[in-house]
Amino acid sequence: MPEKQLEALLLCHTPEPETAIALAGRLCYSDSDILSLKEAVEGKSKKFISRLLSMGHLSPIEHASFTFAAQGVSRALLAQITRHRIASFSVQSQRYVKKDALDFIVPPSIRALGEEAELKYIAQMEQCQAFYQGWLERGIPAEDARFLLPNGAETRMVFTMNARELMHFFSLRCCNRAQWEIRALAWAMLGMCLREAPALFAKSGPSCIAGACPEGKMSCGKAEAMRATLDKLKALASYGADDAEITRFARENCI
Repeated sequence: MPEKQLEALLLCHTPEPETAIALAGRLCYSDSDILSLKEAVEGKSKKFISRLLSMGHLSPIEHASFTFAAQGVSRALLAQITRHRIASFSVQSQRYVKKDALDFIVPPSIRALGEEAELKYIAQMEQCQAFYQGWLERGIPAEDARFLLPNGAETRMVFTMNARELMHFFSLRCCNRAQWEIRALAWAMLGMCLREAPALFAKSGPSCIAGACPEGKMSCGKAEAMRATLDKLKALASYGADDAEITRFARENCI
């Protein structure tokens, strides 16, 4: 039963996302025809997007969408990310995909306790697999045997969010108070978005980077560290780092 770790990919996105958004935004304030507007925004989309963001006019931002894939993530993460309802998800089914070996995620807090604790956790995962396999061998369908599988079981998914929902997602899930696994995924996704559309996501990230922390007394108190991490991620994205390099940065710096 191998341990898995986060792998994130940006599969595709709206072609020229910043141009599409700028065109949609200009349309709201112009009597020009579409082709004229398209010519008007060429080379000027970054400046106009900045104006839209500063005005709080965010509906045009919804015209760009980004499709990601993630594997090496837990069912616990799945339960969290699907709460973001303005998104589309396709998830590996535990009903139709039988597991001869249970791939799983090891929480850093358990690994931090040392080898003995980690081996105990692995043994418990193996016991869950044994229970699951035992029911399959008795002819129980996978859709029922899966009730024995833990939240730590690995899953894989493809999901799509528009840029406005991504901004909201980043403000919540890049925060230090977000659970460690979805936080790492969020930072990886943010890095990929910054690489593809830097003007669009220039102000994205945890809420504290642009103002006061909204967590009040529950604040982590590390706003400066968050800004420093974001600056490093922007530098990484600016020279075109690939998905694997950005994901590795998130695993090493954002958990």
